[in-house]
Amino acid sequence: MKAYLLAGCGMLLAALPSARAADGVNGVTAVSSRVSKDYVRARFPDGSFQPESYAFGEGGNWGGEIKDATIDNLKFIDVARVIAAPLAGQKYLPARDPNKTRLLIMVYWGTTAVPPPYEEDTMYRNYQQDIEEYRILLSEGAVDEADSVYYAGLEQLNMANQVRDRLDYKNAKMLGYNTESSGLIATDYGAQLGHTALGVEQRDQVAEIEENRYFVVLMAYDFQLTWKQKKHKLLWETRFSISEHRNAFDKALPLMAQYASKYFGQATDGILRTRVQEGHVDIGDLKSLGEVDEPKK
Repeated sequence: MKAYLLAGCGMLLAALPSARAADGVNGVTAVSSRVSKDYVRARFPDGSFQPESYAFGEGGNWGGEIKDATIDNLKFIDVARVIAAPLAGQKYLPARDPNKTRLLIMVYWGTTAVPPPYEEDTMYRNYQQDIEEYRILLSEGAVDEADSVYYAGLEQLNMANQVRDRLDYKNAKMLGYNTESSGLIATDYGAQLGHTALGVEQRDQVAEIEENRYFVVLMAYDFQLTWKQKKHKLLWETRFSISEHRNAFDKALPLMAQYASKYFGQATDGILRTRVQEGHVDIGDLKSLGEVDEPKK
């Protein structure tokens, strides 16, 4: 067995990427991170984290519903080389010896598929048409027929809301907006909060989820357990995203990854959201140290 770390050819990464964060990145970057109770980072006497070595694994591009050259044309190595710099800033360093490697960091990226705008949703349009017909029938005194049309419209509205909620909930889970213990999107709690003075937060999150979002998911596994025993033990995961609207993935990635990096290996206790700050991300050249073969028995 080989640890497939780069597009099926099992490379370890050495050195780091040089790219300046591009101008024109807009919107809210959201990040959510969870940590296994079994994962504890060692610290130096001054409290800083000790370095940990990792190897990358290709989770793959999960695609999207919109053709977008800024993400569609990127290969795994393009995404990995950008993420390597923020990882290094948190003392996660590329592995040189598989026997001393602690983490296998799987990298997934893509763009979400979202519900259509209300005015373009067929079931919502049907609902509006039924309501118009209902009003006309009422004005003509056809009460029974009006009631029948009205309830048919409500059924269309109910189905439309269910479809939208399912897709919103799926995206919220994938992007980290909803956790196992809490969440405002397509949940009973979120619906209740939406009708209170605190509903602004809920509505803001729904609005973000219902836009196509670029996302990256990092899932860090125990490398030794994966390599030697073919078992998968997730130690930590970090999910971060930004709106696709008015952005380009290749320009936004360094900034969103830099913001998310402070939570690599650290729990956020839910979703954290902030507007991106433009800046510089220093990266360098990337090279392969070869494949990771099965350990000798």
